[in-house]
Amino acid sequence: MALNYRNIWLSFSGMVALKVRTGGSESPGIISGAGFIGSNFIFHMLDKYPDYRIVCLDKLTYAGNLSTLAPVMDHPKFRFVKADICDREAVYQLFEEEQPDIIVNFAAESHVDRSIENPGIFLETNIMGTAVLMDACRKYGITRYHQVSTDEVYGDLPLDRPDLFFTEETPIHTSSPYSSSKASADLLVLAYYRTYGLPVTISRCSNNYGPYHFPEKLIPLMIANALADKPLPVYGEGLNVRDWLYVEDHCRAIDLIIHKGRVGEVYNVGGHNEMRNIDIVKMICKELGKPESLITYVADRKGHDMRYAIDPTKIYNELGWLPETKFEDGIKKTIRWYLEHRDWWEKIINGEYQEYYQKMYGKL
Repeated sequence: MALNYRNIWLSFSGMVALKVRTGGSESPGIISGAGFIGSNFIFHMLDKYPDYRIVCLDKLTYAGNLSTLAPVMDHPKFRFVKADICDREAVYQLFEEEQPDIIVNFAAESHVDRSIENPGIFLETNIMGTAVLMDACRKYGITRYHQVSTDEVYGDLPLDRPDLFFTEETPIHTSSPYSSSKASADLLVLAYYRTYGLPVTISRCSNNYGPYHFPEKLIPLMIANALADKPLPVYGEGLNVRDWLYVEDHCRAIDLIIHKGRVGEVYNVGGHNEMRNIDIVKMICKELGKPESLITYVADRKGHDMRYAIDPTKIYNELGWLPETKFEDGIKKTIRWYLEHRDWWEKIINGEYQEYYQKMYGKL
């Protein structure tokens, strides 16, 4: 039986919810957030499903930027709600108002460096916030709860074993407060599935990149610094390997999972685009016509994982998903976007983020 989706919620600091109806005239809807992946997912869903109603729940912490959602703020099928997913009363009130069918939880404090500096906020948002959302799902009823997670829950892989990849069966082996909080949330989600029968799915993605990426992350940080002829801080020797996933490819994967994925399952979402950090930085220098002499090696991150690499065989076999964007194409698109949208990221680096940057890299 075809489902008529009314409400989906997505949130960068919270969740995504979708209300499903099997009859009637009301159209689908989504609730999302104002962060990097969540905002791109909102754009994807509003474009692909013009009848869906999107409601965005976001606390608007440092990485939640309302200007990111400017293109859709006046959209008749979109609603933004400023709230904290840890605020049970606010979340329950929103569930009562919107009666969502699908929740997609993008909410997370997500930067590893910040989790090392202040792990407490990561535990609160990433674990307790997830519990509040799922309790609301149990109370008001939903057809699907989807948890957006990370490949970092698996730990890392050795550089000298390029034949090894993360699968859904890889044991959880976390390295940072961030990845530990995400792994804890994943386990809680699966516990709610087994204990309460909550219809859940989980996706674990590799490193995302693309438009609206907060400038503390590697690629946008290197672009912004290179354009300003500032030092390009690289941890250790820059030999750490990441599997890069263009954010639009990730959005397609989540779309497939919430509509066609099997309840109770975990799906790895990877780009098959492994790159060393130092090679990415050099590539950005080349694209922008900047000298590699800007590269400045800094003390390595505590507990720094060496290599991430995802095997997406399961999501391909079950849902037909594969990444469409090669890294060499995606990085050029990303650089071009940052060149064309300087007003977006320059406002960020001139504000609260500047204090964080000075704390992390101020001595360069």
